[in-house]
Amino acid sequence: MTSFLLVLFLWASPSTNEGAVRMYNKEYYANGNLKSEGWMMSGEKTSYWYHYHENGKIASRGHYKGNNKTAYWYYYDKNGSLTREGHYKKGIAENWWIFYDLATQEKRKTQYQNNKKNGFSLIYQKNKLVKVEKYTKDVYKGMWTSISSFRRDNPDVKMY
Repeated sequence: MTSFLLVLFLWASPSTNEGAVRMYNKEYYANGNLKSEGWMMSGEKTSYWYHYHENGKIASRGHYKGNNKTAYWYYYDKNGSLTREGHYKKGIAENWWIFYDLATQEKRKTQYQNNKKNGFSLIYQKNKLVKVEKYTKDVYKGMWTSISSFRRDNPDVKMY
């Protein structure tokens, strides 16, 4: 009897999406190539989505919740190479983002808060850390090219 009442309670709970229909949606370019695909519920993008360039290569992929990008996303150029990846919270870039530049073999790991660079940006060339930049609300605050100068100017930052 307890199990039956629990199931009945969950079914009648207002926190569930009673009557919401979840559908897989696909959109196409005029040339017939797939533009995007993913789940819709109550007219909003939800769960995992894929977006494509007009040439058919993947452009981005990640999660939506209530039509907003959320969690971790990946972005690709028209050749299919990864260009950036990072975190969203309610459609806003947050936490660490990684940017890739294949031409210069540079990789940047940058902290974001509220869609703006806010914190440190670690710049690597050929997988070797070459400099660190600091930003506050998208405003450049300084740069370091040696660990000793970084530690001198940022003694409270842990480096491990």
